Order: sequence, then C-alpha cells, then structure tokens
Amino acid sequence: MPDVHPKSRGAARRAQRRGPTMEDVAEIAGVSRGTVSRVLNGATHVSSASLAAVQEAMRQTGYVVNQNARSLVTRRSGAVAFVLSEPPDRLFEDPVLSTLLRSCTALLGDQGRGLMLMLAGTPEERERVLHFARGGHVDGVLLVSRHDGDPLAAQLHATGVPVVVCGRAPVDGPPMPYVAADDRGGARLMTQYLLDRGARCLATVAGPADTAGGAERLAGFRDVLGRRVPARAIARAEAYTIEAGRAAMSQLLHGFAELDAVFVASDLLAVGALQALHAAGRSVPGDVLLGGFDDSAIASATMPPLTTIRQPLPQVAAELIEVLLQLIAGRHPSSRVLPTSLVRRDSA
Repeated sequence: MPDVHPKSRGAARRAQRRGPTMEDVAEIAGVSRGTVSRVLNGATHVSSASLAAVQEAMRQTGYVVNQNARSLVTRRSGAVAFVLSEPPDRLFEDPVLSTLLRSCTALLGDQGRGLMLMLAGTPEERERVLHFARGGHVDGVLLVSRHDGDPLAAQLHATGVPVVVCGRAPVDGPPMPYVAADDRGGARLMTQYLLDRGARCLATVAGPADTAGGAERLAGFRDVLGRRVPARAIARAEAYTIEAGRAAMSQLLHGFAELDAVFVASDLLAVGALQALHAAGRSVPGDVLLGGFDDSAIASATMPPLTTIRQPLPQVAAELIEVLLQLIAGRHPSSRVLPTSLVRRDSA
C-alpha cells in the first residue's frame, strides 16, 4: 500500500465529512482530474504508479462512482435485462432457470453491472420489456426460454439494444448470436446409452415443440432410432413441469404399455415420470430404465437418483455474458454451442 502523507490523511477526512469528489481524489493522489477520470473509465494508458495512487486515494476518501452521472456521459445504464418468456412460477420451479439467473447475476456483478429480471409471459409484460429497451434503461438483453413464433426477439432486435439468445436463435427472424448446450447431441448420447443397457421398447417424453430443447432433444432421439420409433412411443409434455411429466408418462403407459426404457427431455419432467411409473407399479430401473436431461440439482435427489445428460450451466452463463459484453462493446461475436455429457446414476 502506498505511503500516506499526513496532509493527505487530513484532506481525506475532510472529503469524507462533506462527501468526496473526483477533485479530492486527484488532489490526494497527486494527479490530474483527467488521470482520475481515465482510471475510472478503465483506460489502459495510465502508469502503474498513478493507478495505485488513485486507487489508494479512493480508498481513503470512500469515493464511489456516481453511476447516474456516468450514464449521462456514456449513455450506458450499467444494467442488463434477463428476459424470461415464461410464467413467473417457472423461475422458482425450474432449477435450470434459477441456476442461469444466479450465475449471470454473479458474473455481471464481477463486471460492475446489475442484472434486471424481466418477465415476458404476457403481452403487457412484453410491452414493458420493449419500453425499457427503447428507453435505454438496459445496455443489453439476455433472452432466455424463447418460444418459436414469439415476435419478441425480432422486436428487441429492432430497438437496437444488443440481444443474446439462450438456446437456438429464431429461424425466421433477424440473425442474432446465441449460446446453447448441444441438446441434439446429448439426446443421441442418452438414447444410445439406454439401448446399450438393453432397452428394446424405448419411448420418450419430449418437451414443448416450440422450445429449442423440445425440438432438438426429440430430433436426437429420432437420429438414433430412425424408423424404429412408433408414434405411440412419443408423448409431448405441454410444459417443463412435474405435472406435465406425470401426464405424459401416464399417456405412454396407456398407449405403449410394453415400454422398458424412457428418455425424458428434462430432469423436472423426469420427476413426474417417476411418480407415474411408481403409481403404475413399475419399478425403476428394474422394470423401466429412465434417463433425464440437464443434470440439475434435482437429478441427484430423486429416488432412485437420475441418470441424465449434463448441460454445463455455469459455462453457458459465462458464455452468454461474454457474448453480450462483446456486443455492447461494438464487436461481433460468434454463437457458441457447448458440449453435453452423460452422468450415470441408479435410474438406468
């Protein structure tokens, strides 16, 4: 820590009493106001000695950046919107969404930015999101859990605010970068694993068709089985909920009773599937092998613990933030698809 001159200590105490200013920091550090400004704005062409002096002066005085004043100059709010196109209950029920939100909040906090959660499940909520984007209240948007046919992505793109999609980008909209786990590859991996474990009558509980996970994971299942998939071996869940998983599994048991293995498109759906199997007197894995997708916290808490596909959620969050910050800085980052892996537990 740099030596502190007694006069500097006195100046620091006076600044603390009345509220420190940039001029106080400059006086105590022995540098110009412009040097202080360059340090605060992250400039690299400042000597290490000046940087250390400014940082020490800020520590002594308790000076913090006035973000409101800075935003008037930079036209940046310092905030990012986490836009969830789902009912609010899903955020608290689905461990995937809560993990992404928690990870993104921490990563942006390390960058000195805030995260604003915005729901977009109703027309009124969508309009509120667009109002914030048009008004410059956020520097960028993380668009999470997007549904096909929803015009929100294109509407956000039209505001000029940087947008990164979590999952696949809209196929019928403007090009925009995305970050996703390899849903299709992970589904292929699980389907082949269940076959290798001896499955002969393999079924699937697929996710909603208008979501990336619902479409890509069903495609991966079909990649492996091809023509061997009868229509009655596929049940589509209406949402990623325990109740929807239970209903879809009951449908399979009614129409495809000979099934001996099921690939379920999410861990949350798999909880419902397990409940339906137990209610029908089918043991897991004795009568039916069961595999999920996500490797969320719930996967190891089921009975039996769930064999599943791990999507690297902390890395997905890190890549989302990196891509968005590059867009905000005016660069043109590429989209990223992250590999998934098999996690073996007792259900298969």
